[in-house]
Amino acid sequence: MQWIGYIGLALVVACWIPQSVETVKLGRCPIHLWFLILNVVGSACLTIYAIWVNDVIFAILNGFITCGSTLNLYYKLFPRKTE
Repeated sequence: MQWIGYIGLALVVACWIPQSVETVKLGRCPIHLWFLILNVVGSACLTIYAIWVNDVIFAILNGFITCGSTLNLYYKLFPRKTE
């Protein structure tokens, strides 16, 4: 049954890849600021919890989501200047 967790992990992480690539290409993030803030804080808390309870799948998933949402939050707060 653990393989279902890995499939879910891959699919959820894959959702952030196109958005993060677009954000880096644009140099700004079109996602609403509060969504990004809540996502970063929520996924970071879930990562800590998953590590605490020793849930590898949940820790990896939320670690990746924290990274992806943090990247997007960075570009939301500090958009690249266009020439």
